Amino acid sequence: MQAAELAPFSDYILPEAALPELPGHYRGKVRDNYDLPDGRRILITSDRLSAFDRELAAIPLKGQVLTQTARYWFEATRDICDNHVLAYPDPNVVVGRRLTILPVEIVVRGYLAGSTGTSILTLYKAGRREMYGHRLPDGMRPHQALPQPIITPTTKAGHGDHDAPLSEAEILERGLLTAAQWRTLSEAALALFARGQAMAAERGLILADTKYEFGTDAEGRIVLADEIHTPDSSRYWFAGSYPEHLAAGTLPESFDKDVVRNWVAARCDPYRDPVPEIPPDVVLRTAATYVSAFETITGQPFALPDTSEPPLARIRRNIAAFLER
Repeated sequence: MQAAELAPFSDYILPEAALPELPGHYRGKVRDNYDLPDGRRILITSDRLSAFDRELAAIPLKGQVLTQTARYWFEATRDICDNHVLAYPDPNVVVGRRLTILPVEIVVRGYLAGSTGTSILTLYKAGRREMYGHRLPDGMRPHQALPQPIITPTTKAGHGDHDAPLSEAEILERGLLTAAQWRTLSEAALALFARGQAMAAERGLILADTKYEFGTDAEGRIVLADEIHTPDSSRYWFAGSYPEHLAAGTLPESFDKDVVRNWVAARCDPYRDPVPEIPPDVVLRTAATYVSAFETITGQPFALPDTSEPPLARIRRNIAAFLER
């Protein structure tokens, strides 16, 4: 989808989902969450875009894209691992079971990739071969497929902190998970990733890596939470051009979601300076990328919303109807 096609949605944004009539509010980077007394949680995905440890913009339709992409994958993987979803009363909303989130974030990697300080490519370039409890072979090229997918767990950092690498041995020694929990969680994560890679390949995509969040329900069962295989939680590459980029040593072609991030970084120090006003065309190009990502990943047309009703008013109406059941 082209940015010009989304011009009517330039002001159709959901920067906040503050609903004071609902209890137990927790505001995350992207989602506004509400804990209901009966054990359900309402998760509303906003259009907020965060980078450089700050919120940069609200991208029209981004929240709907993330919610509906995760819905596609939750429904396609329910046979592998139970998930928290109970209902979808609105395109931006999930009603789920409230879980006790496990203190380990699970990242599954199928390729030597990444740019952060904890990514396996960064560590590999620095000469490391032992990482996250795995040993990688010498002589690998950036973005090359690993011998087999690996789990690279990290701590779940608090606000303003950074995730720290973990190994299976460290997880068990520190009591972050029991041996049974680790076995169940790691088997589920690798199976989910295998399903994701196979389905992405049918769409001409490579699922290079992704992150999962798991929790336990009231009976102690491990349940998949948050989101799954969305453009924000996963690295997708286009399979058709991948061999050419691998041979050239260049970054594989992907969904260019960093339009806003790159625009800001080119004009200021985004960690210290005030952020300039972001032009509408940059915002719309980012929105178009998210919509195109949904359609490419799922093979389904994106359902554009009716702009006659503001998104928060629509959400309030749909949630009220759901809660009356």
